Amino acid sequence: MILHYSCKHYLENLQKILLNRQRDAERRARTRRLIERGAIVEGVFSLAPDLSGEEVKTFLVALSHLPGVTELAAKLPKSGNAG
Repeated sequence: MILHYSCKHYLENLQKILLNRQRDAERRARTRRLIERGAIVEGVFSLAPDLSGEEVKTFLVALSHLPGVTELAAKLPKSGNAG
């Protein structure tokens, strides 16, 4: 009976470890994606480094309302992994 508990305990801990690794990998991937996209915004718009986060958001929202942007965005890949 003790051996059975040990195996169960081991498997539960292993599952927790694997889930934590998966969450960490997902968090690192998201962080990398956000850094890369932020760098792209700063590279395309030289004023971006001097703006607050809210000002950058306002600027990008304003750009999103320009004619043709909706159609352009609809043509982008839907996978989220491109670029």
